[in-house]
Amino acid sequence: MFQTFRDNVLFFREFSRHFETTGSIVPSSRFLAAAITRHLARRSDSPIRVLECGPGTGVFTNQILQHLQAHDTFDVVELNPAFAEVLRSRLATDRRWQAAANVTTVYQMPLQEFASSAPYDFIVSGLPHINFPTAIVEQILDCYLRLLKPGGTLSYFEYMYIRPIRKAATLGIDRNRILEVDALMNAHLGKHRVCRDSILLNAPPAWVQHLTHQ
Repeated sequence: MFQTFRDNVLFFREFSRHFETTGSIVPSSRFLAAAITRHLARRSDSPIRVLECGPGTGVFTNQILQHLQAHDTFDVVELNPAFAEVLRSRLATDRRWQAAANVTTVYQMPLQEFASSAPYDFIVSGLPHINFPTAIVEQILDCYLRLLKPGGTLSYFEYMYIRPIRKAATLGIDRNRILEVDALMNAHLGKHRVCRDSILLNAPPAWVQHLTHQ
């Protein structure tokens, strides 16, 4: 309970300072976390590689760790230094996380600068795409495909109807950016989406998009 309270306080603080990269006023719900990792939960017993992008305080991370085994690889990429420090601290001190500490590495950097020696079976992303400049969104989508193993699963979420609402409500110079990002996301989903989950028990409600590529 205390951990949840601290995470909420930190999330609100970082949202206030860095809205464009935090994207939400509170962490995601456990229901959203379960949905975004449901393909990972059906993993085989063979070693797997998992990448998490933009974990924040670790709601999805906590769910991912429950599905890891001793010979897996789990890499976490977080831009915000405060969030990265929370994740490293929990891996060192939280007994529920310590079991996976040997297979987990936290990288504090933009996803666009992250390089891996091998592709990933599963990618889970909490990045708020709609908040970024068009060029950054394009780079992030390219990174997903570059880092995902052929036949692997990419899962990310977006708040329900937020893109159409912002398309209708945004005025001025930012409207063009919203329209461009919306077009990029629709093209990406149209080409790679496998299925979509609707999660009403989240603030705000969200869609989880599951994608793959060959």
